Amino acid sequence: MEIYLIRHTSVNVPSGCVYGQTDVGLNDTFEAEAEVVKKNLEGLAFDNVWCSPLTRCVRLAGYCGYPDAIRDDRLKELNFGEWEMKSWDELTDDHSKEWFENWVDTPTPGGESFNDQYKRVAAFLDEVRQGDYRRVCVFTHGGVQRSARVYAGEYSMEKALAYLSAYGEVIKLEF
Repeated sequence: MEIYLIRHTSVNVPSGCVYGQTDVGLNDTFEAEAEVVKKNLEGLAFDNVWCSPLTRCVRLAGYCGYPDAIRDDRLKELNFGEWEMKSWDELTDDHSKEWFENWVDTPTPGGESFNDQYKRVAAFLDEVRQGDYRRVCVFTHGGVQRSARVYAGEYSMEKALAYLSAYGEVIKLEF
């Protein structure tokens, strides 16, 4: 089975802003970026297509020809809870320090840890792999791609933070 995971295009938020599950807008360069993604998918036929329900993924899926992609909450970015839409530089309290030291297991205030995100992504992938599919496509987020790559054994959870994909990047996993 082949699973193609596509990260959304660039977002219209200030640099260094924590936006996770906030439904933020896309940059004015959306069409040009989306066209590159669409060309990267040319010639591929998918047995099924899913996407995060956040607008940045739904819009890209639609642009690429999949307006009816199945929305699944498990494909959302990490929930940063109270940190959503704050600057990383603002996060200086004790809980922030604890999270930066152990982001794998420490949830953000009112949010989740990377391990929490990994569990929901792994549940999604387990379900997809039980289906009768040869090739599927998932429009999603960088954190979901990281979780999926941990699931596929490409690297450990502890090393996942070093592997953020580019906006619009297509990652192919084979099982």
